[in-house]
This record gives sequence, structure tokens and C-alpha cells, in this order.
Amino acid sequence: MPSDVLVEEFEVLESIYPSELSIISDREIQIDAEPDDAIDGGIEPFRLKLSVKYPDDYPDSLPDLNLEPIDGTIDDSEHDALLTGLTEVGNENLGMAMTFTLVSHLREQLSILVRERVEKRLAEEREKERLALEAEEARTRGTPVTVESFKAWKMKFDKEMLQKKLKDDDERLRGLTPKEREEIKKVGTRMSGRQLFERNRNLDHDDDSLMEEGTVSVDFSQYERVQADEDEDEDEDEGDRVHFSDSD
Repeated sequence: MPSDVLVEEFEVLESIYPSELSIISDREIQIDAEPDDAIDGGIEPFRLKLSVKYPDDYPDSLPDLNLEPIDGTIDDSEHDALLTGLTEVGNENLGMAMTFTLVSHLREQLSILVRERVEKRLAEEREKERLALEAEEARTRGTPVTVESFKAWKMKFDKEMLQKKLKDDDERLRGLTPKEREEIKKVGTRMSGRQLFERNRNLDHDDDSLMEEGTVSVDFSQYERVQADEDEDEDEDEGDRVHFSDSD
């Protein structure tokens, strides 16, 4: 037989929660609870069922409380935190009808929980956007140039250019006749003072390992100039010769 306090409390609860309240027995009810505030943010609907079992000496002792999700999910830590809060509120209201107070507290805590979920999700989205922006900036910015990195790049570039020049010179030499190659070698051994200076300066900066022993770097423009001089001499010799014809 329920106490007069419990009968009266059930009547009050039926008037406040006409669609949320389910009376299971004269000492047990269930009430559907959802957040007090409608919170935007794309969070799925969240609703819990609070089961309340009243002891014989209620309201001088706490009812047995239990929570289970109706809509949405709740993890163990959230479940335990909500029950702990309800127990604290119940202890503060011993000796009085407390079900309405318990439900009101639960609805407030559900609002806080949903708000925290929204804020957490927004923070995660902002962090993803920040990381994506940093990655894009790093991709478009490239590697900062320092004095050391520029020197390393310049040394590598000079080596590549020297190797290319040697390869090109070698290919051009292979395309010449033996006589032409001999003339090239002669021209290559006769350097001006400026050429010697430039050659020594370059050797000071280039890696000696790139130059094979006996390799000659040839300036083909010198060969072309010598050829032009020789052709000019031959034309002059032709002009100095005396030609006789049968009419003479």
C-alpha cells in the first residue's frame, strides 16, 4: 500500500508529465527525460528513461534510480556522472517528495551534456580545418631557403652543369674526323692568360672527382675560328697563284 505522500506525488507527476510518465506499479514509475533546451548543432535526438523504485520509508530514504537511453547513446562515464548527480540531489531533499526535483535536475544535466557534445564536435572540426590549412600552406610554401641550403644547391647545380658540358663535348668529339679531333686538341692546349685564369678559378671550386684524369675541356669556338683562318689562308693562296690559259 503506497503512502499518502507517494499517492499525492503520483497525481502531481501525472499532471506535469502526462505523456512522459508511465506508472509501472504503486511503487515504481518511469519518466522519459530530454534536455531542457533545444540545442542546435546537428546532434542526434537525445532522450533517457528514468526508472524510479520507491522504498517503504520513502521520502526518508532515497529511491532506487536507473537510466537507460531511448534516443541517442550514452557511455558509462556519462551514465555514472548523471546517477551521481541525481543521488546528491536526492540526499539534499530527504524527507520531501523529490521526484519532480530529480527529473528537473536530470533535464538540466542532459542539456549540459548535449551542449558539451556540440562544443567538442565543433572543436574537432576546427582542429581538422586548422591542420588541413597548415598542410596546404606547407605544400604551397615549400622549403625556406637559407644560406646553407643555397650553397648546397649551387654546388650540386654546378656539378650537374659541368657533367653535362663534358658529356656534350665528348659527343661532339666523337662526331669529328681524326684530323679534326687532332686540331681540337692542339687548339685546346693553347690557352690565353684569361682562359688559364678562368680555368684555375673554376678548378678551385669544382669537385676534382668529377674530372677524369686526362680529360680535356674543349672550346669548340676556338676550333671553328682556326678553321676559318685556315680557309682564309687557302683563299689567299689561290689568289696569289698565276693562271695560264691556251690563249696566252
